[in-house]
Amino acid sequence: MPSYTLKINGESMVVDVASDTPLLWVLRDHLNLVGTKYGCGMSLCGACTVHVSGEAVRSCQLPVATLGARPITTIEGLDPDGTAAVQEAWDEADVPQCGYCQAGQIMSAAALLAKTARPTDDEIDTAMAGNLCRCGTYARIRKAVHLAAEKTANA
Repeated sequence: MPSYTLKINGESMVVDVASDTPLLWVLRDHLNLVGTKYGCGMSLCGACTVHVSGEAVRSCQLPVATLGARPITTIEGLDPDGTAAVQEAWDEADVPQCGYCQAGQIMSAAALLAKTARPTDDEIDTAMAGNLCRCGTYARIRKAVHLAAEKTANA
């Protein structure tokens, strides 16, 4: 079994897994980072979204062998205290209902806000389009992204 050293949430972690093991299963099953969720297993729903080199990516279809030394951030590493502007905005806008998709939603929103300080509704909709919410909280998600943008601008 090959060994991979991954930089996850600022820490180097070594895993011994098959080269085609999806990052999602490395995170959940080997490193006990269970905030990243399994949704569809086909990169269609966004529940498994993490950041790789600052980009929002779906981890369920991303083989560990393709990562190299690129830094990976999971929901646990976005802000361990839960005080990132996007996380606070999510609470204030009362986004979650069932909550299952929220880690992926937050990671996509954080990647958008890292590139676009004041996104328009269209930019938000485009960036968030790959994240499905079974509960249909899309209006609250958009509101939370705008609120997070304001919080970041005022910080």
